Amino acid sequence: MINFIFGTTLIFLFSFSNAYAEKVSPLKVDGAETVETAKAKSLFDSGIMFVDTRKNSDWDAGRIPDAVHLELKSNFTEASLSGEAKKDEAIVCYCNGASCLRSSKCSEQAVGWGFSKVYYYRDGFPAWKAAGHPVE
Repeated sequence: MINFIFGTTLIFLFSFSNAYAEKVSPLKVDGAETVETAKAKSLFDSGIMFVDTRKNSDWDAGRIPDAVHLELKSNFTEASLSGEAKKDEAIVCYCNGASCLRSSKCSEQAVGWGFSKVYYYRDGFPAWKAAGHPVE
């Protein structure tokens, strides 16, 4: 009986901890170039399009100026992205930083759809804002 209770408790604790484990975005996405904030700012200054994949409420609270909002779960599709950029044009995908998976998914899907110059800005909007870069 004690073994049963101990085993059941371990299973519960393992399941509970996995269910509430913080998700962390990957360090890189195959086919995309991961960029830090300084490189993202350089890309911004050169006029490259930024794709914001965050929820509408996050977008409304602030964003990188002139970013295109293609919310990952509602309107980020090959057609919507292709309507904003040609497949040989550079794009920067960003979201809410390392604990947000949206920019990695954006980058992965864009590469899969044939976009050839995809930048994965893993640190995203929080790092951009913390660096004192422009926001709107």
